[in-house]
Amino acid sequence: MKRLTILGATGSVGASTLDLVARNPDRFSVTALTAGKDWRRLAELARTFRPDHVVIADEAAFADLAEALAGEPVTVSAGAAALAAVAREPADLVVAAIVGAAGLPPTLAAVEAGIPVALANKEALVCAGSLMTAAAARTGAALLPIDSEHNAIFQVLEDRSRVSRIVLTASGGPFRQMPREAMAAVTPAQAVKHPTWSMGAKISIDSATLMNKGLELIEAWHLFGVRPDQLGVLVHPQSLVHGLVEYVDGSVLAQLGPADMRVPIAHALAWPERIATPVERLDLAKIGRLEFEEPDRERFPALALAEAALAEGQCRPCVLNAANEVAVAAFLEGRIGFLEIAAVVAATLEAMDSRCPESLADVFETDARARAVAQQYVTRVKQSSFAGQRAAG
Repeated sequence: MKRLTILGATGSVGASTLDLVARNPDRFSVTALTAGKDWRRLAELARTFRPDHVVIADEAAFADLAEALAGEPVTVSAGAAALAAVAREPADLVVAAIVGAAGLPPTLAAVEAGIPVALANKEALVCAGSLMTAAAARTGAALLPIDSEHNAIFQVLEDRSRVSRIVLTASGGPFRQMPREAMAAVTPAQAVKHPTWSMGAKISIDSATLMNKGLELIEAWHLFGVRPDQLGVLVHPQSLVHGLVEYVDGSVLAQLGPADMRVPIAHALAWPERIATPVERLDLAKIGRLEFEEPDRERFPALALAEAALAEGQCRPCVLNAANEVAVAAFLEGRIGFLEIAAVVAATLEAMDSRCPESLADVFETDARARAVAQQYVTRVKQSSFAGQRAAG
């Protein structure tokens, strides 16, 4: 019986993980569950999966959660310190699925405790990859990728010294064939409608700008130990081939599967074994053909920004991520346009200096400064847009 701690249990990855747990009660038990603000859903999950400990990040929700679980045999905690503490508690696997920089401390805490981590939190590697991988090397904690692309590479990667190139695939998002000038008018409702995956709003916007693929390149560099110039991206709108590894002899190994997160999650949960999943099987004869194309970095400059940040190193990926989070939030709130997401990120990167973070405190200090700079550019964009509207009127 494998004991699981699930960080971010109420999100999409958490829901898919718990679906697999419910289907395999003889293989998995839940030791701890955490959530950000949704104390009602967390209480429901606690009553269903009977963990020893639940943590709500929002301290203002503690009283409601504690009242909802009164009489239940479960410890209830709240706050950032409690998140990090629960990640260190004994478990056989920690599923790190908290979105954003808030997932960094508990993920690193689990790795430092020597607990294997099934990793879905991008920021853990994008912002603090060197700290994370160094801790994993020191404690022996395995980092098992959950993102479909990285999990695909993990499955087909053999001797790294024989690798010529690693390729991550991208669906291309909802605007893959839309002229750039038309993208200026797209709405958040349009941008979150992903053509093949069911995801949260933030990651859906990142997919639409191709920033998501850029962030995944940075993750792949930390996970697989290859040079940045050995990493590439192919647009594959069918989302059936999730990753490819080309070897020095010309062989290319690829992992295929349906666009269902339960497949890579199941692989990480059961590794080094495999478990059955309820997903629909691929019918290659029915599919008929697989399509690929090069990404258009002129129409989707966010990918080029991420590639440059990876090549430059130091704190550039952390700045990139922070600025992107600010810009995406501003777009979702209607304060800037879709094309201005990459513009805010580019301006922030240009304004920030580059230095190597040596601790988690350094990472958060860089993150905070980058967010402040990005907010300034968001304000300028909004004021410029308002002035243009007045002039046109």
